[in-house]
Amino acid sequence: MNQAKEKQNDKHSHDDERSTSPKSFKRVKYDTEENLKNTSANVDAHSNKKMKESSNSEIYDNTVLVAEHYNLLQNKDLTSRGKSRILYMRNFNNWIKSVLISEHINKLKQTYGSHIKVLDMCCGKGGDLLKWKMSDIGYLICTDLADVTMQHCQDRYNDLKRRNSHGRNSLFRAEFITADCTKDHLRKKFKDPSISLDLVSCQFAFHYCFESLQQAECMMKNASECLKPGGYFIGTIPDAYDLVSRWQKCDGNNFGNDIYNVQFFCDKTKPPLFGAKYHFQLEGVVNCPEFLVYLPVFRKLAVKFGLELKLFERFDSFYERMKDKNKSLIIRMMGLETYPPYSNVSLVGDPERDYQHAKQYMQNVSDRRQIGTLSQSEWEVTSLYAVFAFEKVKTGTKMENQNT
Repeated sequence: MNQAKEKQNDKHSHDDERSTSPKSFKRVKYDTEENLKNTSANVDAHSNKKMKESSNSEIYDNTVLVAEHYNLLQNKDLTSRGKSRILYMRNFNNWIKSVLISEHINKLKQTYGSHIKVLDMCCGKGGDLLKWKMSDIGYLICTDLADVTMQHCQDRYNDLKRRNSHGRNSLFRAEFITADCTKDHLRKKFKDPSISLDLVSCQFAFHYCFESLQQAECMMKNASECLKPGGYFIGTIPDAYDLVSRWQKCDGNNFGNDIYNVQFFCDKTKPPLFGAKYHFQLEGVVNCPEFLVYLPVFRKLAVKFGLELKLFERFDSFYERMKDKNKSLIIRMMGLETYPPYSNVSLVGDPERDYQHAKQYMQNVSDRRQIGTLSQSEWEVTSLYAVFAFEKVKTGTKMENQNT
């Protein structure tokens, strides 16, 4: 089996890696802009009302649930990961993060040179440590609210440091902080509170802070406070428009497929700007409450903390734009599944149901023996997500469209 995977990986280098993603789902755009327009001048008042309706214990319980979920996730060896139903989707998402990080690190190096300082908010078990190593940064601050998770992250860093001890380039220095980025003032916990950061990254986690305005503002302050002018705040989050569009189309409050499920727990006719709660379950990875992050609200909060939106793009669109430039990376990371599969390799999805888009594509081209793709079920999940990037505004710079 391992030999077959190695052969598959090698063969990828000769195949056309154009992904055959199903056509983007037609989305009914929920009129959040209109909702925001009616309340944008009074967001604080809206949140205060919402917070009176929701007790502090409820917010605390959600935070505990998230921490407990990630603390209980077990480290899986490479063999177990290789058997995962969502193996290629996870690799694909990792490729998205790698490209997003490298694009902005390279921009920063052109302006500020090397020795980039980074804050990795909600870092989890340190899944991006290798990305920071490959980016050749100088200093890293890792934070997460789950203490067991943070210990895994620190152990992972120490292991990386040992393996790099004889390398030509020294590994970046790092510090590790167990804290809730939605409630704690991170700067007070830094070894050097006066540190000037070049980049802040928050991958697949920012949406947890939209439980309340208070938590969202705390998170934004933590992201922006130590970021130098010209620095970037980047990340990945679920696209609220897409989530709501799928929700509006389904009967009831549940939708999903064989690998994910979403269940909403708020008013379907007019979800609140903060505290729009849903439960997201993804096979073996996520199983906890999350909250909608509406882009207009996200952008307006960012303005308050000196951050200007530069990028918000769904994963499928970002992939189409960046795939040619980063083709070799997605091959190395095995971010796409080979279709048709090799004779001794099984597809991760249902051969009859999950690859109709790939079959159609193959019928329309004559010069492709194999292509790279994801199963239909995986495309449906990964297309829910978007990348974002904000830039810290230089002193005296007028922010564009700050009232939109």
